[in-house]
Amino acid sequence: MTMPVDAKTLAVEHMRLGDHAFAHYADDDTRWEVLGVFARLGLARKEKVVIMADPVVPHDQALQRLFPDGGAEGPLKRGQLHFSSMRELIFPQQNFTAEQQMGRLREETYRARAEGYAGLRSVIDMAWVADLGMDVEGVMHRETHAEALFADSMYAEICTYDQRRFAPETVEAMRVGHPVALLERPGDLGSFHFDHGLRLVGEADWSTREQWCSALQAASCRAKDQSLLVDLTPLSFLSVTCAADLLGHISRDCRFQQVQVRCSPFNAALLRRVGALQIDRLVLVETEVTGR
Repeated sequence: MTMPVDAKTLAVEHMRLGDHAFAHYADDDTRWEVLGVFARLGLARKEKVVIMADPVVPHDQALQRLFPDGGAEGPLKRGQLHFSSMRELIFPQQNFTAEQQMGRLREETYRARAEGYAGLRSVIDMAWVADLGMDVEGVMHRETHAEALFADSMYAEICTYDQRRFAPETVEAMRVGHPVALLERPGDLGSFHFDHGLRLVGEADWSTREQWCSALQAASCRAKDQSLLVDLTPLSFLSVTCAADLLGHISRDCRFQQVQVRCSPFNAALLRRVGALQIDRLVLVETEVTGR
């Protein structure tokens, strides 16, 4: 089951405190990739990281899969990185309630702040639902009514769904219900077309160049007026080659009086270095992405 890309899709590298994200996986290798990036970035940003992996996966195995190159020993010893479970989170209660879970997560967020961390980020593998014998409908209600946890931008959460365990309609409902939906893997490129433009998410490099060029061509064909918007702010990486491909496409396509490219200051500088200033119809709009 391929997940759609839309206006709220992000690469995991763009997640910040305050984000509540949906993630998914279809095999035992893919499940760790996004979560590993999320955990490592949290540690680097001086945030506390709590991992609630699939209950059948031992903590030491989860640690190895999330940090295959090591580097987690220090954070583990000082408590910045902690492996837990939903059972442990709600203890001594045996039965899950959304109010109780959110209350405990709020407590842990305040504790992280009191310990000197910038905030708390957690990974929650939704395999816990079957482990605790929970009603999926009740969990779905929690997932779509958890705004208060994220309102003060001190907490971030990834809820990750195994497509082999949950019905396709449940997975899709959860994708739609979360404020953020993540690309399946780091390094992927996603594109979302709208009436007057294109939004590109993830990494534009040699491995995704064919998708990059196809998306640009499709955006030109779909545009309904003489202006085009290309939104690059969700990109986590833009290569020189793909930047040159973009400028070449804009130069060759005479259907538009103006092409607006929205991007980070870093990518705007890259585009200028490869010739953006030589294209009269191109307008670069620099946007800081950290404050989405």
